Amino acid sequence: MIELELTSRVNHLCDYTFNFYWHEKELEPAAVIPHQKNSEYTYQQLVDELKKGEDVHIKGSVGSRFAYSLGVNLAHFGGSGKTEPAGCIFVDGDIGPEAGMGMPAGTLYLTGDIEEPLGNIIEVSSDEEGYRKFISITELLCGNSSEVPIGNSFDAGNKELVLTDNILRGTLASRCDCNAEIIVEGHVYNGTGLLMENGTITVRGDAGLNTGAHLNGGNVVIEGTVGEFAGAYMKAGVLLFNDAKGYAGAGMLGGTIYSRKKIPPAPPAEKMRMGGKDSSTVRKLTGSGRVESMLYNKYEVGEEKAQYVKVKMRDGSIVMRKVD
Repeated sequence: MIELELTSRVNHLCDYTFNFYWHEKELEPAAVIPHQKNSEYTYQQLVDELKKGEDVHIKGSVGSRFAYSLGVNLAHFGGSGKTEPAGCIFVDGDIGPEAGMGMPAGTLYLTGDIEEPLGNIIEVSSDEEGYRKFISITELLCGNSSEVPIGNSFDAGNKELVLTDNILRGTLASRCDCNAEIIVEGHVYNGTGLLMENGTITVRGDAGLNTGAHLNGGNVVIEGTVGEFAGAYMKAGVLLFNDAKGYAGAGMLGGTIYSRKKIPPAPPAEKMRMGGKDSSTVRKLTGSGRVESMLYNKYEVGEEKAQYVKVKMRDGSIVMRKVD
């Protein structure tokens, strides 16, 4: 177990991506964490400890993007890209915004509060006196969990979760690979359904950026408007919404996007003709009638895909780039 005390808040602690190190290389994993009292742990040491299944105990409040992608064996660092077990993190204090984004496993304990937006986490009944407990929503749904959520409804047998706490969350159901159902009574933050492979999310409100990005199966249904880059790089599954702000389907490789309002898609996504099967899909996901369902607009990878080349990224994903 690692124990450290902070004299001031620090961002990106226990962040498995090290602030997406492969992009900007701004946060060096081997760098010593600032504002420590009587210790000199690095960002890498905290992540390594959690990967071994050991605990990390932090005295003092922490900053934003805490525990990002906790529980992922990231392909960017030579890993499998799959979910793996992780240790527990204890924070004697508060946690900043975007904690637990992209987090499919692991447990957070804290004595204070977490600022919104939250990531893919939910508060459950605590088994540690004096601490609140948060776990991954994906783990709650797919891990045969006996945890009891606070302020929300969960049917473990049917893997059905209804979120009514009005807490703004991002990357909801990230990496979900089981046939679960999530209903959100309200709005969601960025990245809903990120890297999701199975299940259905229904949001009775609006969604932020990158909704359904890298979607690889399952269904993401947004009854309101989605932000930019909805369905970006999606490979499979269905993304359905009322309206989008722009760049929907950018770099899309597969799957289907349905929009109630006509939108200008980003290449290689193109508007396609709605058919009977599409109408059935829309009716199943929205409960709309036959006539209403046929008023939706359908977008898939179109003929212009031939003008793009496949580029394999370091994480094994495929990105479509336009030929000059």
